[in-house]
Amino acid sequence: MTSSSGYTIIQRFRWPEIRLHVWLLVNLASSATCLGIFSWFLFVQTQLSVSTPWLALLFFFFFFFFFFFYFSLSIAQDSCLLTVTRVFPYMVATAGLGLLFVFFMLFLIQRGLLLPDIIILGCFVLFVLWLTGLIGTAIELYGTEANVNSNCQNYVVNMPSKGPSINTLAWLTQITICNCWKTAFAFELVSTIFYIWMLIISFQVRRGFFLK
Repeated sequence: MTSSSGYTIIQRFRWPEIRLHVWLLVNLASSATCLGIFSWFLFVQTQLSVSTPWLALLFFFFFFFFFFFYFSLSIAQDSCLLTVTRVFPYMVATAGLGLLFVFFMLFLIQRGLLLPDIIILGCFVLFVLWLTGLIGTAIELYGTEANVNSNCQNYVVNMPSKGPSINTLAWLTQITICNCWKTAFAFELVSTIFYIWMLIISFQVRRGFFLK
């Protein structure tokens, strides 16, 4: 296309539709599931009169966007930075951002403005966020301090309760919490892997790999 000021170059990007749709569906399910699970955990925590450090979470995200390399490495090395009271609101915020990113991608797809550079930046930031949440959840689930998995196995799975009683209702609540922990960890792992996959796809699209 020519104009009085010179030339305008229009660059086209071709995305693999099936892979893109699978990625959107899986990440939508992962973000929605984690958002629901950790929101329910926050509700249970509130009923138990355990405070939620929202202010600490706000400062975390504020510093994250400036120093996320340093912060993510610090969390990986120090298990005290993401205790169980901080994992819940952190994952609520991260899952919410994941949902917003999926809807943002759908908006760009509808407008025909799905640029790989935007997706690379968004996926990289969310990958670090989800990886940090995955590390925090793994520490609480399998670490030596909280060890949720062993406690669930010893005091819930190995001590079942049956019959129409308040003990059975309590056991059902406990087994639900245990299963939610494992489900959340699984979806966090899947979502983290899928963000790496989308980074690879975005780099391929940027290089015109799917135009061949």
